[in-house]
Amino acid sequence: MIDTLDARIVRLYTEEPRTSALEASRQLGVARATLTSRLEKLQASGAIRSWSPSLAPANFGFPVLAFCFLTIEQNRGHDIVVQALVEIPEVMDVHTVSGESDMLVKVAARSNADLQRVLDSIAATEVVVRSSTVLALNTHFEARALPLFETAARA
Repeated sequence: MIDTLDARIVRLYTEEPRTSALEASRQLGVARATLTSRLEKLQASGAIRSWSPSLAPANFGFPVLAFCFLTIEQNRGHDIVVQALVEIPEVMDVHTVSGESDMLVKVAARSNADLQRVLDSIAATEVVVRSSTVLALNTHFEARALPLFETAARA
């Protein structure tokens, strides 16, 4: 279970990810050992997945963002599709979904023409039967888990 101290720790590191453990313990008013113990617990539980930088593809040459709904060959399964898609660098996220499609794929591209190349690469996997793509015109926020984490801490 997480508590309000965990939420305060995660908020601090979300807002100031390069804060040292010593500085974080000072700002939060807790012992450094308490802070590091809590961080280790959160990592071990999987609540904190990564300390990786948050990358912005639009800022390094990939301004086109699209979401592709894929229908796959049912007898081949999802794993083979995932194995094929992980080889395409522009594929950022892959989710198995319910509804009319089987999978939802988030893709970045350099341009609309480049998006077509990426979509052709997805189709070339030979396990995708049909795809439907929508372009993101604007991203208002993404990867927004902090409010959910704070809600869980209050429960």
